[in-house]
Amino acid sequence: MTDAAEQNENAYQLDDQVGYLLRLASQRHATIFQSRTLNGLTPTQFGALLRISEQGQCSQNHLGRLAAMDVATIKGVVDRLRQKGLTLAESDPNDKRRTLISLSPEGEEMVRQMAEVGHAITAETLKPLTAAEQRNLIKILRKIS
Repeated sequence: MTDAAEQNENAYQLDDQVGYLLRLASQRHATIFQSRTLNGLTPTQFGALLRISEQGQCSQNHLGRLAAMDVATIKGVVDRLRQKGLTLAESDPNDKRRTLISLSPEGEEMVRQMAEVGHAITAETLKPLTAAEQRNLIKILRKIS
């Protein structure tokens, strides 16, 4: 093998890089999500609503950890969800510095509606894969997350 051929073989190929491929997959999924979402929810807002639904009333800080969002991000997400009427916020009776977040009745309904939509979004995102590939992809993503 010539030096040029060897260098070409070892060259950094963007199309083979995990970060690049994950970003492309994420952009595809985001496009699908935005085409089907209700009430203009973003994936991070939907994730926060689901975590509140699973957890019940919780502090904003705890919600951020549950939803894998930093302090600034979860604050913005919670503010936008409150503006949409999907969450309620109240002071913690045991610690007035802490805010407790819960779903409003509209938020509970949105979670019910979006659960079905979420299944359709996932199905469309994974559509190019066989059932076995879909299971493997989910397993691998969980492993590297």
